[in-house]
Amino acid sequence: MFGKNGWTKERVNEANVIFDFSENYKKFLDDGKTEREVVEISKKMAEASGFINIDLKEKLEVGDKVYFINRNKNIVLSIIGEDDILKGINYIVSHIDSPRIDLKANPLYEDLELAYMKTHYYGGIKKYQWATIPLSLHGVVVLENGEKINIVIGEDEKDPIFMIPDLLPHLWGKSQADRKAPEVFQGEELQIIVGSMPLYLEECDSKDLIKQHILNILNNKYGFSEEDFISAELELVPSGKARDLGLDKSLIAGYGQDDRICAYTSLKAILDFDKIPKKTLVCFLADKEETGSNGSTGLQSTYLEYFTTELICKIKGMVNGNDLQKTLWNSKALSSDVNAAMDPIFKGVHDPMNAAKLNNGIVITKYTGSRGKSGTNDADAEFVAEIRNMLNKNNIVWQIGMLGKVDEGGGGTVAMFLAQKGIKTIDVGPALLSMHAPMEISSKLDVYETYRAYLAFYEL
Repeated sequence: MFGKNGWTKERVNEANVIFDFSENYKKFLDDGKTEREVVEISKKMAEASGFINIDLKEKLEVGDKVYFINRNKNIVLSIIGEDDILKGINYIVSHIDSPRIDLKANPLYEDLELAYMKTHYYGGIKKYQWATIPLSLHGVVVLENGEKINIVIGEDEKDPIFMIPDLLPHLWGKSQADRKAPEVFQGEELQIIVGSMPLYLEECDSKDLIKQHILNILNNKYGFSEEDFISAELELVPSGKARDLGLDKSLIAGYGQDDRICAYTSLKAILDFDKIPKKTLVCFLADKEETGSNGSTGLQSTYLEYFTTELICKIKGMVNGNDLQKTLWNSKALSSDVNAAMDPIFKGVHDPMNAAKLNNGIVITKYTGSRGKSGTNDADAEFVAEIRNMLNKNNIVWQIGMLGKVDEGGGGTVAMFLAQKGIKTIDVGPALLSMHAPMEISSKLDVYETYRAYLAFYEL
């Protein structure tokens, strides 16, 4: 069903199915607030559904279910299909990193008898949105001997939280009031309060007693020292759970829905796939999209080529000269990422004829980019038609959407990096309100239709 509100009379009567599906999705958001946490959750879900680590398989047969993990920040699930793998793979690729605030490598200091930690924001955020909200600290500290300490502080009701303080309106006139929105908070002003009470011990230096108290807590309770911050990945994210939004509970407010809404629905689709597929299937949960897909865990790395070569080798026993290129050029991919839903308060930034709306289903985005389509994959018309046909044939609620008016702004996804590898690629994902905010808004109906669309793609 194209371009219409999906809450038809029939669907309203079946709302319990859609609402039930969203309960597990909300738990996924709650439990996976960092890329490492999502990988660990996804691994457990995969193993519970019969997927095994690729390292345990010498040879792959039709119907085998395997997973790969890359540096604890990517996970790939695959089901081996009946067709020769050189005829192509059906990839669904989403990302599991989200905008957040990271601690600096040397974060802790004391000033005016308060202990603070310095930060560096990750991804495109409106910095002012992150002040004066409850934040929790998630991540990993790796000690010099290689031991890993997992950290989650601020999610349990008995835990403390963290907060970036703001200037009171009585005194903001010269310091803040005249700043433009992107500068209301400057990057170096995003600092969290971590304590205010001094520690009096004989062995403590009389200087910075509050900082010493914080270090003492970190050492005694969590087992690491100040120097260990250097080899840590510690991320500040909104504290608390995803919640139903609205009196009718038809919407979800939660952190990290860009792009864990697509990560969950594509993961669930491959886990629920209970047939022998025609094509080999891949669900790839990637990292670093919010900062340009760089690094060894981003889509600009060669990890997709690496695991695809592994699949070819373990299916066929060897890889000949252009087997990888042949496989990629015969493959199809959904770049599984979100689009911007029109907000009636700010609808002027959109072209309404080419903009997505909540409850209108999954969004086909033929191209992204900015200005003159800079930095885009412009999907082939033939592939767009194939995806349209798939959605209509399966009675899936869908719509089209572009990222705002021409020259209004823009953005990108992993689609162009997939297409550069020779894979037929199109952006297909749900729409969100308040994208990149600490709490983003999705439609429960759109979540469910996204899952149905990804399941249908795996059946092509």
